Amino acid sequence: MITFVPTPIGNLEDISYRSLKVLESAEVFLCEDTRVTKQLLNLISQRLDKTFNPKEFISVHSHNENDFLEKLKNIDTNQNIVYVSDAGMPCISDPGAKIVEYCIKNKIPYDVLPGANAAITSYAMSGFDNKEFLFYGFLPHKEQNRLEELRHIFSYPFVTILYESPKRVTQLLKELSSIDSQRTVFMAKEVSKMYQTIYKDSAKNLYELFKKDKEPKGEWVVIIEGVQSNGALLGFDDIKDLDIPPKQKAKLIAKLKGIPVKVAYEEILDKI
Repeated sequence: MITFVPTPIGNLEDISYRSLKVLESAEVFLCEDTRVTKQLLNLISQRLDKTFNPKEFISVHSHNENDFLEKLKNIDTNQNIVYVSDAGMPCISDPGAKIVEYCIKNKIPYDVLPGANAAITSYAMSGFDNKEFLFYGFLPHKEQNRLEELRHIFSYPFVTILYESPKRVTQLLKELSSIDSQRTVFMAKEVSKMYQTIYKDSAKNLYELFKKDKEPKGEWVVIIEGVQSNGALLGFDDIKDLDIPPKQKAKLIAKLKGIPVKVAYEEILDKI
């Protein structure tokens, strides 16, 4: 049996009673980083008076997950095996999904426990009441690729949740402001930790605030408001007026109307 156990994203007390029971009975730990997992177990032992007696710690991260699947064939899955990422929910912007798929295909019993997740927690904090949202995760690092993805995101009618590092969060706000300076953005820093901080304002105002801080700290969740259409579906005029390249507009209009991209592109040119 392989159990995927979410770990605290900041506050140690966020770990569930059920997760503690599974961790106590674990014989093998599959870890994104064995050092981080051992440190977590030590903290739990000290503060919550729990005892752990694993036989083995095995490193399984994004760079060796495929190779590990070959090794998994030789591991006795009748043992109590747990997978934990460094913080938060396995398989969500963290390794684990390939192991789940392997379990499904090979009929290996597995379970995934519910637990702390920065994206969902931040969305609940944001005040956005859309029932639909997109979890994107981390943007590409290259500026050209980032801008292309952000232009897509700004055309969506639902909110989009991003993760961002302290090194690039100010640059992200600059990019958001350049595409639509008045779009509402919610930001949460260090969710559930001691220095948890939230902001909600226009992209422009947040960029003006953050560019004064040369070294913003903490891991960030950034939530971008969707295109507002007064309850109506996006139409041709809505897409035509978006501040995105004509080719991207053509792709959106083609999907909207069910026509070839080339025809949609010609329609845009006729309207200019």
